[in-house]
Amino acid sequence: MGLNDASEWGIKFGFGVSARTFLLNSQEAVLLPDSPRLTTNNFDLLRLLFAGTVCLVHAYQLSEYQPLAWIDSVLSTRVAVEAFFVVSGFLIFMSYERSSSNTTYASKRIRRIYPAYFVAVMLCAVGLLGVSSNSVTDYFTVSWVGYVVANLSFLNFFQHTLPGVFETNPVNTVNGALWTLKIEVMFYLSVPLFVMLFRRFGTLAVLAIAYVGSISYVVLFAWLAEKTGDSVYLRLGRQLPGQLSFFCAGAFFYYQLKFFERWAGYFLAGAILVLIFDSYWLFPLFEPFALATVVIFFALFFYLGNFGKYGDFSYGIYILHFPVLQVFVHYGWLADDPWLYLAAGALTTLVMAVAMWHLVEKRFLLRSSHYVSASRSPVEKGGDPK
Repeated sequence: MGLNDASEWGIKFGFGVSARTFLLNSQEAVLLPDSPRLTTNNFDLLRLLFAGTVCLVHAYQLSEYQPLAWIDSVLSTRVAVEAFFVVSGFLIFMSYERSSSNTTYASKRIRRIYPAYFVAVMLCAVGLLGVSSNSVTDYFTVSWVGYVVANLSFLNFFQHTLPGVFETNPVNTVNGALWTLKIEVMFYLSVPLFVMLFRRFGTLAVLAIAYVGSISYVVLFAWLAEKTGDSVYLRLGRQLPGQLSFFCAGAFFYYQLKFFERWAGYFLAGAILVLIFDSYWLFPLFEPFALATVVIFFALFFYLGNFGKYGDFSYGIYILHFPVLQVFVHYGWLADDPWLYLAAGALTTLVMAVAMWHLVEKRFLLRSSHYVSASRSPVEKGGDPK
């Protein structure tokens, strides 16, 4: 969520040396962090909170029930998604560094993300026939095939609707939360290249260049959107180059963990100042790093317990909540009581996420996965972090 062992594909870096061997024997050896906080942390809790935030905000945005409008002014899907990317930057680089090969890394990433993703896409593609205004023959058409192919390949922007589904809803997109998954996958693919560059040119130098380049991309496309009045540039600015700064910031705190632990208070104070003044003046260069500082600080300090003990439901909540809420809105269920609609939609999503974890996600994980070892005590844990 790269994904292949280069030697297995016959890709060599001269004289028969595989890409993985080249990476491990490059000029600079990276000293990997070792801290108890890497096994006893609040990452599981934070992911659950971020997924819940996205669910709650979408509950209002998809229904437009005015008693829930306050949610959109208090919580932010943008911040929640960016915080997800920060967490991924930290944990995915840690996962890669702990993998014995690119093949192992690829296996872990595919097992973690794709089975549940596949089920979520196909549940909508088949199950929403009952919601569609079209007949069976008019539903299973080329358009339906296009939806399945586009979404199973993470190219959701090509086809985000199904025939006759949610046509009367304020938003007719089937699952608008899936757009971030292609960014995650592209990031996963880039991790081996990043690590190779770390060994060659230095971790801080590579992360700094990627971070500044990402910010420059966002600023450029924001300027183009303002000059042309075309919102497509804003959408393009939200894609991977624009989100890479959050991944890089998360990676920084992983590789510089000891330094961060020593000066965490100063990091946090500076980050809070940046985020406060960002409300008055735009600091695009510093905002991703400031957000990452806050996220990683609360992930690593003040341990609140093993929230992964019973499973990780955050991914299921994230990929399932949108169509669940859309069905509620389509049928007008509890429309006369928006608060009950909110509670019922959230509870239905949680139940489905728990089922997805136990019936699909957990079954595909390796025994070394953090999510498997999380059922043990924190001291016993030590599996792969993501």
